[in-house]
Amino acid sequence: MNYKLEGAIRRNRKYFIIYAILWVVIAIVFVSPFSYSAHVAGLDGKFSLEIFIETFGTSITNPFGTFGNLISSGAIGDYISTLLVVTIFYTVFFFIGFVRSAPKNEYSDIEHGSSDWSQRGEQYRILSKNNGIILAEDNYLPLDKRGNINVLVVGRFRFW
Repeated sequence: MNYKLEGAIRRNRKYFIIYAILWVVIAIVFVSPFSYSAHVAGLDGKFSLEIFIETFGTSITNPFGTFGNLISSGAIGDYISTLLVVTIFYTVFFFIGFVRSAPKNEYSDIEHGSSDWSQRGEQYRILSKNNGIILAEDNYLPLDKRGNINVLVVGRFRFW
């Protein structure tokens, strides 16, 4: 799989359930009062902003009762169309955030100084598991090695 997609899924895994719960809350708490208020404000043929604001103020305090009023007044079609528009916008913003959280390159979340560059113990042909000069976790440069044992340290050394 693509490393960007895998990285974005790994970073956002814990947020998927939060996004779903937030969508349900928005659908019940905000969309149903908005749809009901818009339906009531437009009953006489033209839209009345005063009736909309008054109905919206009372509807938002009781969203579950408003949902029942939606069903009883026959405004469920307005609710579904408004919910569809809100869901499209919510999905667009979700995917923008998802794409922006993708790693910039293949090595974004790899620990610097780790032995992730090698596989199946191939680094131990050169390095030691147990003793010597510490290079990384479980990677030591043996002192009894013949040949060049020079070490190049790349990175920062901080004092404070």
